[in-house]
Amino acid sequence: MTLFEARHIAASYVRAGEAVQLFSDASFTLEEGKIYDLTGPSGSGKSTLLRACALLMEHERGELYLEGRESAAFEPVQWRRRVCLVPQVPTLVAGTVRDNLVFPWKLKVHAGQAPPDDAALASLMEQAELVGIELGRDVSQLSGGQAARVALLRAFATKPQVLLLDEVDAALDDESAAAIGRLTSSLVGAGTTCLRIRHRSADGFASGTFALKDGTLMLQGDGSIDTF
Repeated sequence: MTLFEARHIAASYVRAGEAVQLFSDASFTLEEGKIYDLTGPSGSGKSTLLRACALLMEHERGELYLEGRESAAFEPVQWRRRVCLVPQVPTLVAGTVRDNLVFPWKLKVHAGQAPPDDAALASLMEQAELVGIELGRDVSQLSGGQAARVALLRAFATKPQVLLLDEVDAALDDESAAAIGRLTSSLVGAGTTCLRIRHRSADGFASGTFALKDGTLMLQGDGSIDTF
């Protein structure tokens, strides 16, 4: 089932007073329970595309759909609760692992909702292969790979339907990057989907790969190539 769809999305940026088009007709669909990779050269607009999908920046034209409903039918806060972007560099707040995992519930987007209890948080930590890390540990004591997994868990704990990962494994060693891949695979299931920017070799978790180059988005997967 198609969970998320982008149709004819266009975005540009201003350089030396002139608009430079990144892409003008980016269209794609994300199926429920699947992970997709997004690749392309630096500057091609990959991060911009994810930010546009999360409504964290305006796009010039095009439509976004979640379960068949256009983004205009949602309040921005409602959309961002369902479509969650995890940035490349994990930003953790000062304090403990627990403080960071429940931090989203201190923000307006989740106002009025109760955060997960310690049992639920401990279960997430186990999925992230962080069994030896106590919820009360100060995040300043975490390695880069551990911090990245906590940041991903923090996003997933809010139970978004669409997870957008902006090359979250870019600065990690191979072992930590593999752990991130396994974690993402374990978190994406019924009612969820994931699009992740990656430049590493395929890890076997993606159902297909979107390539963004020279303003054109293509899907490669299952031995076929479709142009959008």
